[in-house]
Amino acid sequence: MIVYSPGGYPTGHICIGDDIDHVLTDRDGGIWTSHGDEGIHGSHPASSGGLARWNTEGAQTWGPLGRGRLPVLPLGGIAGATEENTVWLGWYSHEGSFLSRVDSSDGSIISYRHPLKNSDGIAVRGTRMILSHQFHNHPGVELNRAELVDNAWVITSQEQLRLPEPVTRRCVQGRDGVLWIRGGDTWVQVEA
Repeated sequence: MIVYSPGGYPTGHICIGDDIDHVLTDRDGGIWTSHGDEGIHGSHPASSGGLARWNTEGAQTWGPLGRGRLPVLPLGGIAGATEENTVWLGWYSHEGSFLSRVDSSDGSIISYRHPLKNSDGIAVRGTRMILSHQFHNHPGVELNRAELVDNAWVITSQEQLRLPEPVTRRCVQGRDGVLWIRGGDTWVQVEA
């Protein structure tokens, strides 16, 4: 992976594992990844935890492994988002899908059941979340709104968003309560 400065200039190369499903950065410059099943069960040790945070020199600074950190082991990533100093990572396992909230300042983690079977984008603001499900290579996007109620995410509404051009895989990013969706040359932002 090539690391870029805040000004957009390449500063170096790092290796952060195989089969990376999602990459996002936090406000402190940390690089967060979720890995797919080939990375997790493959031979590269950097991918084995499924979820990780890296610094710009390529050293892992956070991982989910350890007693009680995750409800079950991940099999692959679904989506990721940042909310101020918090990172949200969506992932799936043999036991279903989960959302893990990681405080990037101290590494503490809280995991919730994912309220949908499939989503490929999330954005979180407080106790509100918006989740997207794209119909890849089509201009339609399904948006679901959710609220955190009694320590569980509950879907409260659903709507359809149509972009002028088709949406391709991994063209959704959640940042501070805003879901950014790209279809062709068009960017749309949806507030959580």
